[in-house]
Amino acid sequence: MRRKGLAIMAVQTVAGTTTPQDASPANPHGDAFGPAAALSCRECGARYPLTPVFACLECFGPLEVAYDLPLGDPEHLRKQIEAGPANIWRYAPLLPVPADVADKQNLHPGWTKLVKADNLARELGITGGLHIKDDSGNPTHSFKDRVVAIALEAARTFGLTTLSCSSTGNLAGAVGAAAARAGFRSCVFIPDDLEQGKVVMAAVYGGDLVAIKGTYDDVNRFCSELIGDPAGEGWGFVNVNLRPYYGEGSKTLAYEIAEQLGWRLPDNLVIPIASGSQLTKIDKGLKELIALGLVEDKPYKIFGAQAEGCSPVSAAFKAGHDVVRPVKPDTIAKSLAIGNPADGPYVLDIARRTGGAIEDVTDEQIVDAIKLLARTEGIFAETAGGVTVGVLRKLIETGQLDPAAETVVFNTGDGLKTLDAVSPTTGPTATISPTLAAFREAGLA
Repeated sequence: MRRKGLAIMAVQTVAGTTTPQDASPANPHGDAFGPAAALSCRECGARYPLTPVFACLECFGPLEVAYDLPLGDPEHLRKQIEAGPANIWRYAPLLPVPADVADKQNLHPGWTKLVKADNLARELGITGGLHIKDDSGNPTHSFKDRVVAIALEAARTFGLTTLSCSSTGNLAGAVGAAAARAGFRSCVFIPDDLEQGKVVMAAVYGGDLVAIKGTYDDVNRFCSELIGDPAGEGWGFVNVNLRPYYGEGSKTLAYEIAEQLGWRLPDNLVIPIASGSQLTKIDKGLKELIALGLVEDKPYKIFGAQAEGCSPVSAAFKAGHDVVRPVKPDTIAKSLAIGNPADGPYVLDIARRTGGAIEDVTDEQIVDAIKLLARTEGIFAETAGGVTVGVLRKLIETGQLDPAAETVVFNTGDGLKTLDAVSPTTGPTATISPTLAAFREAGLA
């Protein structure tokens, strides 16, 4: 079945704040999910109770959270948000979490820097303004802390005891850390060829780390089987049976960018694509901001970024296809190495609807972009950040992105996790004896 667009969110007018809901068949947990009203199928619109399920029983389409959002006084809501904590919980009135979520045992991620990247803009010929949304400042140094924080609260509400995931690296670390903080058991699954830095970071939190021989897609299939087995009873797989809640964490990137820009939207956003969920949820967040009256309704373009060695969505976009053909990943950008991206068709819809595009870059271009960002802005990006910056440069060179328009590009992780990508071509400028003569002879004076 061809998947079409985003599900329409259910909203109702409430005077300025979200009204706590009573328990109901669609929401059996009272106000534990805040403004969330139900799960809704993105394909056929069928609605389900707020439970740990992720696929529609009618058409097998993916489920996402539908809301009763506070469509009353936007100025009141804006002030409520601005008075909140300096993390994602400032947006609790717009998320499937309880009102007191900021008081719970959680890593409290978010409110990361939006860096005005004037040096990089000059290098690339951008005149309309360039910003880097640098999510490497999160607790485990990737944007995955956002999505896990919300999945954790769902797991807590459902009474689950083990937090789990299939991961290309960053998610494994985020789950391990969040579980440790909240007192959950964790057991996470990764491909056996991940970068050593990510393996160590996932293991250090004391949970079980299981390496599986194969690609991420093999790992994900295994986790789907485990969910249906008695061995997986009581487990919350953040990106499988908790996926509808997990995905909502990416919306907070959209919220933060708009607030950090003075409650307005940029013209362009360049976002990395792994499963595609981050891109689709950022778009969902932008649409919510407009619907709530928190920002002016204006056009924006969304551009997706992939590594050439794992670029099924980019290939489909360029070919004009609606179906994404799976590939076997072969790239240094392992955090984006998902050969069968679940949200791929929706990413195509969003890029086309907004007038954006989807591009890809080679591993060599990824490394060059990592160094370019480090040299110009002092930000050491993970390989995924090299993909977005590399794609940004390519979009400008090919005329697909207007350099006179304001642009936000995403760095979703810390370069210290992917040292292998740059270490072969990065090192001392010179090795000298400890003398002034040697310093001068090396041409450094």
